[in-house]
Amino acid sequence: MGYPNPTIETYGQWGMLNAMGLPNPGIEEYPQEIAVARDAGATVIGSIFGADAEEFAALAARMESTGVAALELNLSCPHAKGLGSEIGQDPDQVRAVVRAVKRAVKIPVIAKITPNHYDPASLAVAAESAGADAVSAINTVRALAIDVRLRRPVLANGLGGLSGPAIKPVGLACVWQIFERVKIPIVGVGGIQRADDVIEYVLAGARAVEVGTAVAFEGIGIFTRLAKELEERLNSLKVSRVEELVGAAHPSGVSR
Repeated sequence: MGYPNPTIETYGQWGMLNAMGLPNPGIEEYPQEIAVARDAGATVIGSIFGADAEEFAALAARMESTGVAALELNLSCPHAKGLGSEIGQDPDQVRAVVRAVKRAVKIPVIAKITPNHYDPASLAVAAESAGADAVSAINTVRALAIDVRLRRPVLANGLGGLSGPAIKPVGLACVWQIFERVKIPIVGVGGIQRADDVIEYVLAGARAVEVGTAVAFEGIGIFTRLAKELEERLNSLKVSRVEELVGAAHPSGVSR
């Protein structure tokens, strides 16, 4: 069911604070929703969360049966009690979850990394060692907003997760650190609104990006705009393929 309202607070164009509580219709209903998307020609990556490795594995198997192209493991929600980053902050648990899921499915598995840890790259290393095909970084940053008139947190849950442009430097730093320590692909996440945001993540080491909060502000048209702007920007930089820039900002200058 998720948390009661209010669950979202926006900060103009700087970002969004949310504590939704992971509301969703459940794995029994998802096959119908995914079928609608796939029938429309969409490539679907399923996102799952659970309380332990066994639950993750069971959900992964069910999600794979719907025909999704890959799975992203939510190991990083900063406000879901007993779920998310409470599991994802422990490298041993990350390793156990990824290993269990990899045994349960044949499709690619992406582990989503939390920034709410003193060493996020160590979590990516744990995921890679357990067989993850890729990691995505980052999920939201733990945050709080307080109503000074009511003298209480704005969100019903109190603590929430901050997303949007305000966290881009944090996301870039995590991708940078992870690239230095793992060889599997990285999906960069956090604050992407413009073509240069995409390129920054790629230069830090990402091979793909996720866009979330900007969709809430602009709508799904942002994907068409970003693709067009990215092509124009790469042309202006005399770069023929995005792959040429992966990790190129690192001191070694070696991309992979």
